[in-house]
Amino acid sequence: MEMVLDFIKLLASVGAFHAIYVTLFMAVIATSIAACLGICFGLILEKYHFPFKNSIIRINKTLMGVPPVVIGLLVYFLLMRRGPLGSFELLFTITGMIIAQVLIITPIISGMVYTVAQREVPRIRNFAKSIGANERQTNWLIIKELKTDMYFAIITGFGRSISEVGSVMLVGGNIKESTRTMTTAISLLKSQGIFTEGIFLGVILLAISFVLQCLVDYFRKEEQYNENF
Repeated sequence: MEMVLDFIKLLASVGAFHAIYVTLFMAVIATSIAACLGICFGLILEKYHFPFKNSIIRINKTLMGVPPVVIGLLVYFLLMRRGPLGSFELLFTITGMIIAQVLIITPIISGMVYTVAQREVPRIRNFAKSIGANERQTNWLIIKELKTDMYFAIITGFGRSISEVGSVMLVGGNIKESTRTMTTAISLLKSQGIFTEGIFLGVILLAISFVLQCLVDYFRKEEQYNENF
């Protein structure tokens, strides 16, 4: 019992419990914003033809794999006191971290949605046209048919968010009881040679990822069941 209490005290001393809250709060907000932007952008890329569309698609694909620390550095320069957005005082805040996360996640979601939309939407539009559906009904049918793929894209973005270190370290500053996340707390524990507590936080991250994957499988099975009946 005494060992458990010492373990909890050690976790509290590095702000681990607050870090769990910050990680989940940041990831949920950032993923929600990125999902709205990414899904809309992905569907727009599929539907409309405009100048430099292919270039924009290539840029989006490039941003899907950009190192997060590069985005973190860019956001840092934007939010620093002498930067363009320095007057808003968002550096070393959760809001600043969310901005960095949105920039990282949005291209991932939009790229995944565009890829599946490019493959599936023409078939859905032809079917909608054959049954006399108007544009609003067609758009609703597209969303309904792609909802599982959209959900998977969102889960992928969320997983990227909670596992990120570089950008949140730069923009958030790893401040105890303020901007420290689970990943930056793990990094701190490792640098201090406290491996057991770091592994504990890592297990929590794995557990969250496992739950999300279970939800993805559940919704896929539900969709297959509905299609069969």
